[in-house]
Amino acid sequence: MSDAIRPQPGILDIALYEGGKSHVAGIQNALKLSSNENPFGPSPKAKEAFLRSVHTLHRYPSTDHAGLRHAIAEVHGLDPTRVICGVGSDEIITFLCQAYAGPHTDVVFTEHGFLMYRISALAVGANPVEVPERERTTDVDAILAACTPHTRLVFLANPNTPTGTMIGQADLARLAAGLPAQAILVLDGAYAEYVPGYDAGLALIEERGNVVMTRTFSKIYGLGGLRVGWGYGPKAIIDVLNRIRGPFNLSTTQLETAEAAVRDQDHIARCRADNARWRIWLAEALAEIGVPSDTSMANFILARFSDTEEAEACDLHLQTQGLIVRRVAGYKLPHCLRITIGDEASCRRVAHAISQFKRMR
Repeated sequence: MSDAIRPQPGILDIALYEGGKSHVAGIQNALKLSSNENPFGPSPKAKEAFLRSVHTLHRYPSTDHAGLRHAIAEVHGLDPTRVICGVGSDEIITFLCQAYAGPHTDVVFTEHGFLMYRISALAVGANPVEVPERERTTDVDAILAACTPHTRLVFLANPNTPTGTMIGQADLARLAAGLPAQAILVLDGAYAEYVPGYDAGLALIEERGNVVMTRTFSKIYGLGGLRVGWGYGPKAIIDVLNRIRGPFNLSTTQLETAEAAVRDQDHIARCRADNARWRIWLAEALAEIGVPSDTSMANFILARFSDTEEAEACDLHLQTQGLIVRRVAGYKLPHCLRITIGDEASCRRVAHAISQFKRMR
């Protein structure tokens, strides 16, 4: 290839995103607990909608996503004209960077924040600004101190991944109020449904003009394989994002399945309750054998080990037992393992395997 053919600045600085492992060499039917997937899968109503969609595969999907937007709006009490749908919440994050960041601008996020914030910033030539956390929890003062006249976007996952920690409404409001006038606060609510009574920033969006929320169907809704997400914010910002959204970015299958999923809130309530019960159980079981974790508000826990060597050795032991968890060195937490909360049998298997590992040390 000619030396004159070069990508835009920033792109070659992107480290390829690596998802959670799905297989262990030599082991059949390994249990995947590395990608924070719902062990109960999607709603039966969503599965029915998926199957029905086969009859219209020869038709183009709608370009305005009206059915899904109105369903989301009805369930969450939103204005449907301010909802935008995308290929996972990742695509909404990409739209925000394309529309509001670029060369000579800053995109701010916390040190253990979702890797796509850095990737999306670099992809548009923006400067990624990483802010320290305090004991694996968002530090609002540190974020505000990092903001400058160049800041355009501040990304904050609440609850965060891979830590599972979150900050309260008062801190979110202080952060939104303290940002520079030209900056947008993006509240990533991928795990918001796991927190009872949490509005994922809706009140702030209605009060202010500088806050946007992103959500996904990949976690509690169990539709990771379909890749559907959405965002909500001030109408002026959503209008800008829709101008760069591809007209057919979501298929009919994605739209109709997600609509059925969001309307089945009984399924979501059952998944939330089961996740909370076994999240608490697993965290306590591991703490009893010397593996602590912060209080998680998501569908995983971040198990902390004495050092990187112990964490990696535990991961290898788990793999021999057919259990796949997530190493998080890429999130600057090499001494930790992120463990998805599965069903009862899965949680008991993990606790037993880690207990076995600790006894062998």
